[in-house]
Amino acid sequence: MSPVGVAVSAEVEAALASGGAVVALESTIISHGMPYPKNLQTAMEVEAIVRENGAVPATIAILDGVPHVGLNSEQLKRLAISGTQFQKTARRDIAQVVASGGNGATTVSATMFFAHKVGIPIFVTGGIGGVHRHGEKTMDISSDLTELGKTPVAVISAGVKSILDISRTLEYLETQGVTVAAYQTNEFPAFFTGTSGCKAPCRVDSPEECAKIIDANKNMHLESGILIAVPIPKQHAASGKIIESAIQQALKEADDKKITGNAITPFILDRVKVLTGGSSLEANIALVKNNALTGARIAVALSDLRKRATTRSVRSAL
Repeated sequence: MSPVGVAVSAEVEAALASGGAVVALESTIISHGMPYPKNLQTAMEVEAIVRENGAVPATIAILDGVPHVGLNSEQLKRLAISGTQFQKTARRDIAQVVASGGNGATTVSATMFFAHKVGIPIFVTGGIGGVHRHGEKTMDISSDLTELGKTPVAVISAGVKSILDISRTLEYLETQGVTVAAYQTNEFPAFFTGTSGCKAPCRVDSPEECAKIIDANKNMHLESGILIAVPIPKQHAASGKIIESAIQQALKEADDKKITGNAITPFILDRVKVLTGGSSLEANIALVKNNALTGARIAVALSDLRKRATTRSVRSAL
Protein backbone atom coordinates (compact mmCIF):
# COMPACT_ATOMS: atom_id res chain seq x y z
CA MET A 1 0.00 0.00 0.00
CA SER A 2 1.33 3.44 -0.95
CA PRO A 3 2.12 5.92 1.86
CA VAL A 4 -0.49 8.63 2.34
CA GLY A 5 0.10 11.53 -0.03
CA VAL A 6 2.46 9.65 -2.36
CA ALA A 7 1.38 8.23 -5.72
CA VAL A 8 3.27 5.01 -6.49
CA SER A 9 2.93 3.55 -9.97
CA ALA A 10 1.26 0.14 -10.21
CA GLU A 11 4.45 -1.37 -11.64
CA VAL A 12 6.64 -0.12 -8.81
CA GLU A 13 4.10 -1.08 -6.16
CA ALA A 14 3.82 -4.62 -7.54
CA ALA A 15 7.60 -5.03 -7.64
CA LEU A 16 7.99 -3.83 -4.07
CA ALA A 17 5.19 -6.09 -2.84
CA SER A 18 6.85 -9.14 -4.36
CA GLY A 19 10.34 -8.27 -3.12
CA GLY A 20 11.52 -7.51 -6.62
CA ALA A 21 14.38 -5.26 -7.65
CA VAL A 22 13.51 -1.55 -7.87
CA VAL A 23 15.83 1.37 -8.62
CA ALA A 24 14.89 4.96 -7.72
CA LEU A 25 15.90 7.72 -10.16
CA GLU A 26 15.95 11.47 -9.57
CA SER A 27 14.25 14.04 -11.79
CA THR A 28 16.46 17.12 -11.42
CA ILE A 29 18.96 15.58 -13.79
CA ILE A 30 16.18 15.55 -16.41
CA SER A 31 14.71 19.01 -15.85
CA HIS A 32 17.85 20.95 -14.90
CA GLY A 33 20.73 18.76 -16.05
CA MET A 34 20.43 18.84 -19.83
CA PRO A 35 18.36 20.41 -22.63
CA TYR A 36 15.26 19.01 -24.33
CA PRO A 37 15.02 16.60 -26.17
CA LYS A 38 18.39 15.19 -25.01
CA ASN A 39 17.03 14.98 -21.46
CA LEU A 40 13.98 12.92 -22.46
CA GLN A 41 16.06 10.60 -24.61
CA THR A 42 18.54 10.08 -21.77
CA ALA A 43 15.78 9.51 -19.19
CA MET A 44 14.14 6.87 -21.39
CA GLU A 45 17.47 5.18 -22.11
CA VAL A 46 18.38 5.08 -18.41
CA GLU A 47 15.01 3.52 -17.53
CA ALA A 48 15.52 1.00 -20.35
CA ILE A 49 18.96 0.03 -19.00
CA VAL A 50 17.45 -0.58 -15.56
CA ARG A 51 14.75 -2.82 -17.08
CA GLU A 52 17.20 -4.71 -19.31
CA ASN A 53 19.18 -5.63 -16.22
CA GLY A 54 16.24 -7.06 -14.31
CA ALA A 55 14.99 -4.16 -12.19
CA VAL A 56 12.05 -1.75 -12.26
CA PRO A 57 12.89 1.97 -12.64
CA ALA A 58 11.12 4.45 -10.37
CA THR A 59 11.72 8.03 -11.46
CA ILE A 60 10.58 10.40 -8.70
CA ALA A 61 9.07 13.90 -9.05
CA ILE A 62 6.33 16.09 -7.60
CA LEU A 63 3.50 16.75 -10.07
CA ASP A 64 0.82 19.31 -9.21
CA GLY A 65 1.62 18.99 -5.51
CA VAL A 66 1.61 15.17 -5.46
CA PRO A 67 4.86 13.21 -5.02
CA HIS A 68 5.07 10.49 -7.67
CA VAL A 69 7.27 7.39 -7.45
CA GLY A 70 7.42 5.90 -10.92
CA LEU A 71 6.51 8.07 -13.91
CA ASN A 72 4.77 7.00 -17.11
CA SER A 73 5.98 8.12 -20.55
CA GLU A 74 3.69 11.15 -20.67
CA GLN A 75 4.80 12.33 -17.23
CA LEU A 76 8.46 11.90 -18.21
CA LYS A 77 7.84 13.92 -21.36
CA ARG A 78 6.11 16.67 -19.39
CA LEU A 79 9.05 16.84 -17.00
CA ALA A 80 11.57 16.99 -19.85
CA ILE A 81 9.73 19.66 -21.85
CA SER A 82 9.01 21.84 -18.79
CA GLY A 83 12.67 21.77 -17.79
CA THR A 84 13.57 24.46 -15.29
CA GLN A 85 9.91 25.42 -14.88
CA PHE A 86 9.89 22.53 -12.43
CA GLN A 87 11.29 23.75 -9.11
CA LYS A 88 14.56 22.16 -8.07
CA THR A 89 13.40 20.37 -4.94
CA ALA A 90 15.63 19.25 -2.08
CA ARG A 91 14.29 17.93 1.25
CA ARG A 92 13.82 21.46 2.60
CA ASP A 93 11.55 22.36 -0.35
CA ILE A 94 9.21 19.36 -0.28
CA ALA A 95 6.57 20.80 2.07
CA GLN A 96 6.41 24.12 0.18
CA VAL A 97 6.09 22.49 -3.26
CA VAL A 98 3.42 20.05 -2.05
CA ALA A 99 1.46 22.71 -0.14
CA SER A 100 1.42 25.06 -3.13
CA GLY A 101 0.38 22.36 -5.56
CA GLY A 102 3.59 22.97 -7.45
CA ASN A 103 5.83 20.90 -9.68
CA GLY A 104 9.14 19.76 -8.28
CA ALA A 105 12.15 17.99 -9.77
CA THR A 106 13.72 16.05 -6.92
CA THR A 107 17.40 16.34 -6.08
CA VAL A 108 19.41 13.61 -4.33
CA SER A 109 18.11 14.44 -0.84
CA ALA A 110 14.43 14.59 -1.85
CA THR A 111 14.70 11.47 -4.01
CA MET A 112 16.29 9.56 -1.13
CA PHE A 113 13.51 10.72 1.19
CA PHE A 114 10.72 9.47 -1.08
CA ALA A 115 12.56 6.27 -2.02
CA HIS A 116 12.91 5.34 1.64
CA LYS A 117 9.31 6.36 2.34
CA VAL A 118 8.01 3.76 -0.10
CA GLY A 119 10.64 1.12 0.65
CA ILE A 120 13.08 1.41 -2.28
CA PRO A 121 16.60 0.63 -0.98
CA ILE A 122 18.65 1.68 -4.02
CA PHE A 123 18.90 5.00 -5.84
CA VAL A 124 20.94 5.78 -8.96
CA THR A 125 22.14 9.28 -9.83
CA GLY A 126 25.01 10.96 -11.67
CA GLY A 127 27.00 12.53 -8.86
CA ILE A 128 26.05 13.72 -5.41
CA GLY A 129 26.55 17.18 -3.95
CA GLY A 130 29.11 17.82 -1.27
CA VAL A 131 31.21 20.40 0.53
CA HIS A 132 31.79 23.30 -1.85
CA ARG A 133 35.24 24.71 -2.37
CA HIS A 134 35.95 27.19 0.44
CA GLY A 135 33.16 25.46 2.35
CA GLU A 136 35.15 25.91 5.57
CA LYS A 137 34.39 29.63 5.24
CA THR A 138 30.98 29.64 3.57
CA MET A 139 29.46 26.55 5.26
CA ASP A 140 28.04 25.70 1.83
CA ILE A 141 27.40 21.98 2.29
CA SER A 142 24.89 20.02 0.22
CA SER A 143 21.87 18.51 1.95
CA ASP A 144 22.77 15.32 0.05
CA LEU A 145 25.39 14.64 2.72
CA THR A 146 23.11 15.06 5.73
CA GLU A 147 20.44 13.00 3.96
CA LEU A 148 22.95 10.21 3.53
CA GLY A 149 23.61 10.45 7.25
CA LYS A 150 19.99 9.82 8.25
CA THR A 151 18.24 7.97 5.43
CA PRO A 152 19.07 4.27 4.83
CA VAL A 153 19.20 4.28 1.04
CA ALA A 154 22.17 3.12 -1.03
CA VAL A 155 23.16 5.80 -3.53
CA ILE A 156 24.98 4.69 -6.68
CA SER A 157 26.87 7.62 -8.18
CA ALA A 158 30.06 8.49 -10.03
CA GLY A 159 31.47 9.85 -6.78
CA VAL A 160 31.40 13.53 -5.96
CA LYS A 161 31.01 16.23 -8.57
CA SER A 162 34.42 17.49 -9.55
CA ILE A 163 33.49 21.11 -8.87
CA LEU A 164 33.45 20.34 -5.14
CA ASP A 165 36.03 19.86 -2.39
CA ILE A 166 36.33 16.09 -2.51
CA SER A 167 38.55 15.49 0.53
CA ARG A 168 36.35 17.63 2.80
CA THR A 169 33.26 15.92 1.40
CA LEU A 170 34.66 12.52 2.39
CA GLU A 171 35.50 13.87 5.84
CA TYR A 172 31.94 15.15 6.25
CA LEU A 173 30.49 11.81 5.13
CA GLU A 174 32.60 10.10 7.79
CA THR A 175 31.24 12.51 10.40
CA GLN A 176 27.72 11.60 9.26
CA GLY A 177 28.49 7.88 9.66
CA VAL A 178 28.00 7.09 5.97
CA THR A 179 29.51 3.90 4.55
CA VAL A 180 31.47 4.91 1.45
CA ALA A 181 32.67 2.28 -0.99
CA ALA A 182 34.38 2.54 -4.38
CA TYR A 183 33.31 0.04 -7.04
CA GLN A 184 36.16 -2.04 -8.50
CA THR A 185 38.75 0.59 -7.56
CA ASN A 186 40.70 1.73 -4.51
CA GLU A 187 40.39 5.42 -5.35
CA PHE A 188 37.31 7.55 -4.86
CA PRO A 189 36.15 8.70 -8.32
CA ALA A 190 35.68 12.35 -9.21
CA PHE A 191 32.62 12.35 -11.45
CA PHE A 192 34.12 13.14 -14.88
CA THR A 193 37.27 11.17 -14.13
CA GLY A 194 37.94 7.97 -12.25
CA THR A 195 40.68 9.49 -10.10
CA SER A 196 40.58 12.12 -7.38
CA GLY A 197 43.73 11.57 -5.37
CA CYS A 198 41.56 10.43 -2.44
CA LYS A 199 41.63 6.83 -1.23
CA ALA A 200 38.21 5.24 -0.80
CA PRO A 201 37.35 4.02 2.73
CA CYS A 202 36.53 0.58 1.31
CA ARG A 203 36.32 -1.28 -1.98
CA VAL A 204 33.62 -3.53 -3.44
CA ASP A 205 34.06 -5.62 -6.56
CA SER A 206 30.66 -7.11 -7.38
CA PRO A 207 26.91 -6.45 -7.12
CA GLU A 208 26.75 -9.27 -4.57
CA GLU A 209 29.28 -7.57 -2.28
CA CYS A 210 27.29 -4.34 -2.50
CA ALA A 211 24.06 -6.21 -1.71
CA LYS A 212 25.60 -7.77 1.40
CA ILE A 213 26.65 -4.35 2.73
CA ILE A 214 23.20 -2.87 2.05
CA ASP A 215 21.52 -5.82 3.75
CA ALA A 216 23.86 -5.65 6.75
CA ASN A 217 23.17 -1.93 7.07
CA LYS A 218 19.45 -2.67 7.33
CA ASN A 219 19.83 -5.65 9.66
CA MET A 220 22.02 -3.62 12.03
CA HIS A 221 19.44 -0.79 12.03
CA LEU A 222 22.20 1.75 11.35
CA GLU A 223 19.61 4.10 9.79
CA SER A 224 22.27 5.80 7.68
CA GLY A 225 22.81 5.73 3.95
CA ILE A 226 25.49 4.12 1.81
CA LEU A 227 27.43 5.73 -1.03
CA ILE A 228 28.73 3.39 -3.72
CA ALA A 229 31.00 5.34 -6.04
CA VAL A 230 31.34 3.96 -9.56
CA PRO A 231 34.08 5.36 -11.84
CA ILE A 232 33.01 6.63 -15.25
CA PRO A 233 33.88 4.06 -17.95
CA LYS A 234 37.39 4.71 -19.20
CA GLN A 235 36.33 4.82 -22.84
CA HIS A 236 33.99 7.72 -22.05
CA ALA A 237 36.11 9.67 -19.59
CA ALA A 238 36.88 13.14 -20.88
CA SER A 239 40.34 14.44 -20.21
CA GLY A 240 40.47 15.26 -16.52
CA LYS A 241 43.09 17.93 -17.08
CA ILE A 242 40.98 19.77 -19.69
CA ILE A 243 37.83 19.61 -17.58
CA GLU A 244 39.67 20.71 -14.44
CA SER A 245 40.98 23.76 -16.31
CA ALA A 246 37.44 24.53 -17.47
CA ILE A 247 36.15 24.13 -13.91
CA GLN A 248 38.68 26.63 -12.60
CA GLN A 249 37.66 29.15 -15.26
CA ALA A 250 33.95 28.59 -14.55
CA LEU A 251 34.51 29.03 -10.81
CA LYS A 252 36.22 32.38 -11.46
CA GLU A 253 33.36 33.48 -13.71
CA ALA A 254 30.81 32.52 -11.04
CA ASP A 255 32.75 34.53 -8.48
CA ASP A 256 32.98 37.55 -10.82
CA LYS A 257 29.22 37.39 -11.47
CA LYS A 258 28.56 36.90 -7.73
CA ILE A 259 26.56 33.74 -8.37
CA THR A 260 25.86 31.99 -5.08
CA GLY A 261 23.79 29.23 -3.44
CA ASN A 262 22.16 26.48 -5.47
CA ALA A 263 22.62 28.51 -8.68
CA ILE A 264 26.37 27.80 -8.67
CA THR A 265 26.30 24.15 -9.70
CA PRO A 266 24.09 24.48 -12.81
CA PHE A 267 26.03 27.60 -13.89
CA ILE A 268 29.39 25.89 -13.59
CA LEU A 269 28.24 22.68 -15.26
CA ASP A 270 26.79 24.67 -18.15
CA ARG A 271 29.97 26.73 -18.56
CA VAL A 272 32.14 23.60 -18.39
CA LYS A 273 29.96 22.05 -21.11
CA VAL A 274 30.55 25.10 -23.33
CA LEU A 275 34.27 25.37 -22.54
CA THR A 276 34.86 21.69 -23.29
CA GLY A 277 32.84 21.69 -26.49
CA GLY A 278 30.07 19.52 -25.08
CA SER A 279 32.35 16.65 -24.04
CA SER A 280 31.36 17.09 -20.39
CA LEU A 281 27.67 16.58 -21.25
CA GLU A 282 28.43 13.38 -23.15
CA ALA A 283 30.60 12.19 -20.25
CA ASN A 284 27.76 13.00 -17.85
CA ILE A 285 25.29 10.92 -19.86
CA ALA A 286 27.76 8.03 -20.14
CA LEU A 287 28.35 7.88 -16.39
CA VAL A 288 24.64 8.05 -15.56
CA LYS A 289 23.97 5.10 -17.88
CA ASN A 290 26.85 3.15 -16.36
CA ASN A 291 25.53 3.89 -12.87
CA ALA A 292 22.08 2.68 -13.94
CA LEU A 293 23.58 -0.57 -15.18
CA THR A 294 25.51 -1.08 -11.95
CA GLY A 295 22.59 -0.02 -9.74
CA ALA A 296 20.17 -2.41 -11.44
CA ARG A 297 22.54 -5.32 -10.98
CA ILE A 298 22.98 -4.43 -7.30
CA ALA A 299 19.20 -4.20 -6.87
CA VAL A 300 18.76 -7.66 -8.41
CA ALA A 301 21.52 -9.10 -6.19
CA LEU A 302 19.88 -7.54 -3.12
CA SER A 303 16.44 -8.89 -4.08
CA ASP A 304 17.90 -12.39 -4.57
CA LEU A 305 19.80 -12.21 -1.27
CA ARG A 306 16.69 -11.25 0.68
CA LYS A 307 14.51 -13.86 -1.04
CA ARG A 308 17.03 -16.58 -0.15
CA ALA A 309 17.07 -15.37 3.45
CA THR A 310 13.25 -15.46 3.58
CA THR A 311 13.21 -19.00 2.14
CA ARG A 312 15.73 -20.19 4.74
CA SER A 313 13.69 -18.56 7.51
CA VAL A 314 10.51 -20.27 6.36
CA ARG A 315 12.20 -23.65 6.09
CA SER A 316 13.72 -23.37 9.55
CA ALA A 317 10.31 -22.53 11.00
CA LEU A 318 8.74 -25.72 9.57
